[in-house]
Amino acid sequence: MQVSDLRRLFVYDSWANREVIASLSISGSSSRSVKLMAHILGAQEIWYSRIRGQKAVLPVWPELNAQGCQEQQQRLWNLWSNYFDEIESGQLSSSVNYKNTKGEPWTSKIADILLHVVMHSAYHRGQIAADTRAAGRTPAYTDFIHGVRQGLVE
Repeated sequence: MQVSDLRRLFVYDSWANREVIASLSISGSSSRSVKLMAHILGAQEIWYSRIRGQKAVLPVWPELNAQGCQEQQQRLWNLWSNYFDEIESGQLSSSVNYKNTKGEPWTSKIADILLHVVMHSAYHRGQIAADTRAAGRTPAYTDFIHGVRQGLVE
């Protein structure tokens, strides 16, 4: 996998997160859905910080409302976008040493971390979509292929 492939997945992920956040703002969604969206962002913050060797600004389960999610999504997109401007494909196989939220030490390749971030977000967006349907509303349409067809993911 190349940096350009991962960047494309992050472009998709950012678009999909914005779609979900917009639907949360409009629909008066459950607090569980907002908490899951906040968790997506908190996890992205933690993974970004691990790769950069920095202290995370957000916890893994931050207390955010829909507006706070929107603000953090934009901030995190700016961080990731800048990261993708800097990284080269050869660095994707480099490893990062970190401790998980339980304090356990781990080592992961950057490529694996980046792919995990996108897959983790999609998993939780699926939970939000299920909650939205269970409440009788239509969830945000965030399928990857839809984003590509609409020219939102290039």
